[in-house]
Amino acid sequence: MRWIVYEDSRSEQLFPLALARPVFELICGREGLRRRVQRWFPNSEWGAVLRSYLKDVYQEEHPAASINQLASNPSQTTLMINGRWLPEHRPAAENLNLDSAGFVDGELVWVCLSPEELSLLCVDDLETVLNSIVRHRRPVEASGAMLRRPWDLIRRNARQLEFDFRDEGLSERAEAEHVQCLGDPTDLYVSLQAQIDPYVVIDTRSGPVSIDRDVQIQSFTRIEGPCHIARGAKILRGLIQGGTTIGEYCRVGGEIEESILHSHVNKYHEGFLGHSYICPWVNLGAITTTSDLKSDYSHVQVPLQGELIDTGAVKVGSFIADHTKTAIDSMFNTGTSVGVMAMVLPGGRLLPRHIPSFCNIHFGSLAVDWPLEQSLQTARIAMQRRNCQFTPAAEALFRTLYKLTEAERNSALNKAAARRWNQTS
Repeated sequence: MRWIVYEDSRSEQLFPLALARPVFELICGREGLRRRVQRWFPNSEWGAVLRSYLKDVYQEEHPAASINQLASNPSQTTLMINGRWLPEHRPAAENLNLDSAGFVDGELVWVCLSPEELSLLCVDDLETVLNSIVRHRRPVEASGAMLRRPWDLIRRNARQLEFDFRDEGLSERAEAEHVQCLGDPTDLYVSLQAQIDPYVVIDTRSGPVSIDRDVQIQSFTRIEGPCHIARGAKILRGLIQGGTTIGEYCRVGGEIEESILHSHVNKYHEGFLGHSYICPWVNLGAITTTSDLKSDYSHVQVPLQGELIDTGAVKVGSFIADHTKTAIDSMFNTGTSVGVMAMVLPGGRLLPRHIPSFCNIHFGSLAVDWPLEQSLQTARIAMQRRNCQFTPAAEALFRTLYKLTEAERNSALNKAAARRWNQTS
């Protein structure tokens, strides 16, 4: 069976995390939706429907996939999968037919299409046609949840880590050498290719812990489950609390609680990171700290694209998008949103909760006097240091994002200038 994962009209509600990637590449649990589906159908052809400005970069990363192309083998059924779906397990095989469609809370999450039905779809009006097709299908209640806002990833992460651990059967391959395990050792998986120093404690009493190949963990680290540490990550004397995912090739130190570090995040030094999602190529300077709880314990509001949204939760940290850099001793307020390629220079006080893409903080004030070309050059250097390339397609993407985020940036700057004027007048 061929399958296609697609972005729908609500995908932008997951900005700033999804600015530089499709929503189905956002991580919750051990991995994102696209990688889960590839495990379900390991030898199948696949494709993706996504925002047009992401196409070139995504095609570069996945050359075998068909991107924004709906043409199908005339004899093959195609499974369409909503990219915001967070499944707890694979759909039952008996439901994957031309008579059924999967829903979560009334939203379509998957449907099988015949070649004739697929030919009716249009990339620019995908949802309208899909919704007309599924009216004639038997509704099936699918597992899991729909991602609607960035904090949903954090709220669901601990639960998803447990599902993923069981789903992949990791407990059957537990390897616990060189580890002091507190709790059931079958809830611990350590790859034989991982390197763990003495005096490391892993606590599985509250959930499973999995550690992938090529992970390095230094002495005096404590890891509490549920937790996943992906391949190539380095843990440097860290305190990793439950509900945390450390993505591929991250460098992590200090205290982390219920957070997701997507990949290639540098948090080498001390500092607290709580209930936060950090995108690739973010560098958190020494003692960078996030608040994730208000002093009056009220619900946290997060400014998304400049609009305050009530999370309905009392613990919410920061959402920091790609290639943002923070200097030493940066202090993020509860419920902070930071766009791509921001440059945060602390001014000895709590930082603004809304830092749009390509802005910088200088002496506590929001500004855009950090040139775009310098931001692009910084990205090239940072990636070269990790033997990665900032490709021409990636550069074109960030130049496009600079234009797309201009209105949000200008609005925030005007508001900041008005506040400064009121304070001095």
